[in-house]
Amino acid sequence: MIYLDYAATSPVREEVLAEMLPFFRQKFYNPDSLHAGGRAAARAVRAARDEIAALVGASPTEVYFTSGGTEADNWAVRGIACEGGILLSPVEHAAVLFAARRFRTDVRLCRVGEDGVISPDHVRELLSREGGVSVVGVMAVNNETGCVQPVKALAGAAHAAGAYFFSDCVQAACSCDLKEISACCDALSLSAHKAGGPKGVGALIVKKGVPAEPLIAGGEQERGLRGGTSNVAGIVGFAAALRLAQAERARFVRHTGSLRDAFEQRILCALGGDVRVDGGRRAPNISHLTFAHGGTALLAAFDLAGLACSGGAACSAHSRAPSHVLMAMGRGEEEALRGVRFSFGMETTEEEARAAAEIVVAEYRRFSAQ
Repeated sequence: MIYLDYAATSPVREEVLAEMLPFFRQKFYNPDSLHAGGRAAARAVRAARDEIAALVGASPTEVYFTSGGTEADNWAVRGIACEGGILLSPVEHAAVLFAARRFRTDVRLCRVGEDGVISPDHVRELLSREGGVSVVGVMAVNNETGCVQPVKALAGAAHAAGAYFFSDCVQAACSCDLKEISACCDALSLSAHKAGGPKGVGALIVKKGVPAEPLIAGGEQERGLRGGTSNVAGIVGFAAALRLAQAERARFVRHTGSLRDAFEQRILCALGGDVRVDGGRRAPNISHLTFAHGGTALLAAFDLAGLACSGGAACSAHSRAPSHVLMAMGRGEEEALRGVRFSFGMETTEEEARAAAEIVVAEYRRFSAQ
């Protein structure tokens, strides 16, 4: 199988696994226990928290570990400055949009351009015209199209209006400078498994002075805001993965960008007007294409031919609803069902990218001729 679904999840890196393994057996202790083993586990969690804080330019007391990006997104939406309205982009991850509709009474959406990018001027105009917004939330990199948002300018617009700014950075860890993003955010979410770390662990960074409500009652973990025994092995692996991802960011951008561009060029040259590239300024590792004919049957054809890709966010893969991201970008419902996301990683080879493009072209031609 050729795997082009790294935006859904990535394999745990060997270096990361090596750092995690001792905490499953030899150092399995509960970090809240007061004996020597517990203290050793607590030191490992503390070291990981310190490292992640340094990587994102935050204080260790601003790092709260979660079970992943979805939990971190939910916590940000339902727990930060929850007394006021929240302004979101319509292309946010479902973990943000659904949580907002479930837990906030005043949810507002801004517009997004046909290129998938949010205009800071538009957000600034909305905030000046409408009062009562306490939080603005816009993701750094879209999980479907890979569109990179102007986070710094958007955060400036929010702060000028007296609102906090939150950014979902789950897809940004491999290609973006997290310190640069964090410097303008009041809160941001991260997930380990998108960057070569384990599933089931993430973090919400909440800057000092930002009001945050507890998420899970039941213990004093995470400074009393998120109860539950810490996932020591996962937390250690998370720190290792983030360290490697940020250190190798330039190489990741060059490698995946080169593969992605060549992949798209081969498909565009072969299929012409039957395919369009979605999004403007994009992260280098994500290619979202809309085909003239397609849908779940085309995805199944790619799968049977040995190519793993997706129709958008993996967490929405079992839904037959059209992509809310493409519809927000001005596409009709039928067209929004025909998008396919291909995403690349450091493990992807030139040979695999070339073979994947050949599969896409051959299977699409076979499918559209039926």
